[in-house]
Amino acid sequence: MDKPPIRVLFLCTGNSARSILAEATLRAWGGHRFESFSAGSQPAGSVNPFALAQLADEGIPTAGLRSKSWDEFAAAQATPMDLVVTVCDSAAAETCPVVFGDFLRAHWGLPDPAAAEGDEADKREAFQQAHRIVKARIHALLALPSEVWDNRAALKSSLDRIGFVQPDDEGSVDE
Repeated sequence: MDKPPIRVLFLCTGNSARSILAEATLRAWGGHRFESFSAGSQPAGSVNPFALAQLADEGIPTAGLRSKSWDEFAAAQATPMDLVVTVCDSAAAETCPVVFGDFLRAHWGLPDPAAAEGDEADKREAFQQAHRIVKARIHALLALPSEVWDNRAALKSSLDRIGFVQPDDEGSVDE
């Protein structure tokens, strides 16, 4: 019998860039093993066009992506999540959403490419770099062995380590 998909919610403040990149990438790569969602504590109201362009450049579908409030996932009738990942950058003194519920939590902070200054090329580069980090972390998530998913403590430890994975890292996050 097949296991139900693992439901993952990526949270940040504006839900216009980082969490959108993560949602779309996991949706594209996760197959039937995962359902991915994203939301923000203070949604921007629209997806950043540089995020959409970056995903399109990578061949990742963007249909249906929208900036939305985490309230959609906190309502009593909302589908329960298995994993909630914050992607805000606490190093930049950005306030990360605080969430409660019966799910695992992990923090995979990364700089907000939407805050990048400069010309269009500089902004594109910021989104490319953010997506490289997101892809490395999603790859590490997908590479977790099945036995880790059955051990909550081991899974939490692995998920926390994924938050430090960078695009040039080699190897696995599980030990």
